[in-house]
Amino acid sequence: MSAMRISELAGRSGVPATTLRFYEGAGLLPAGRTPAGYRVYGEEAVERLAFIGAAKHLGLPLDEIGALLRVWERGACAEVKAGLRPRIAARLDDAERRAAELREFTASLRQALDHLDALPDRAGRCDPDCGFLAGRRSADRPEPVDVPLTPAPDHAAAAEEDERWRSAPVACSLTGEGAVTRAGDWRAALDGAGRSAIPEGVRLTVPVGRTGTIAALAAAEQECCPFFDFRLHLDGAVLHLEVRAPAEGAAQLRDLFAATA
Repeated sequence: MSAMRISELAGRSGVPATTLRFYEGAGLLPAGRTPAGYRVYGEEAVERLAFIGAAKHLGLPLDEIGALLRVWERGACAEVKAGLRPRIAARLDDAERRAAELREFTASLRQALDHLDALPDRAGRCDPDCGFLAGRRSADRPEPVDVPLTPAPDHAAAAEEDERWRSAPVACSLTGEGAVTRAGDWRAALDGAGRSAIPEGVRLTVPVGRTGTIAALAAAEQECCPFFDFRLHLDGAVLHLEVRAPAEGAAQLRDLFAATA
């Protein structure tokens, strides 16, 4: 049976070597060792990585992927299907719920814009009669809405999720040109953002119209760099984005978001 070094497997699979090492540590990708201590992999590692990549694309966390891999290793397609279907159904339900929340918020924004357009232009100072911009709550101004990228149905789940990102290894699977492009996308989305320090991270404030772009970027970033924690807070005309990272990831957080100050 042929054996591949980690660099060869990375080239064939398109998965960076840093991520391959992470997968080994997480119990997802076993590796052999040469007498000199170098990692070696069999041909089945390529199919294994394809399975992991497909499962990640569906939003499955690594612990669930590990459980499915143990079924996949036995080669029983029906068992894999039986294990995969309820997981996908649960994520579909969650996605539809979040889509409904965003549709409701979109309707609120349209109503707010229509109200603003209907206001007369006046030469005097702006006062509460001008609309939502005076900073007080009104029936026309929506209350702030928090949109976490990962739902937390109860306090125990929230604590578990908090522990997940804190314990995630500080490693990113996106490298090279892809990482440079992503950093450019962040700079464009956060251009002119207000910035303030928060415990373990940074809070950035931008116009609410950028919510869709920033939510998509945050979701993509968490996919390749799971040690980042993103929280979106919708507050009337603005969006507050909070980004946190464990102490080991402070440099990566600073490199990616400091330029938005």
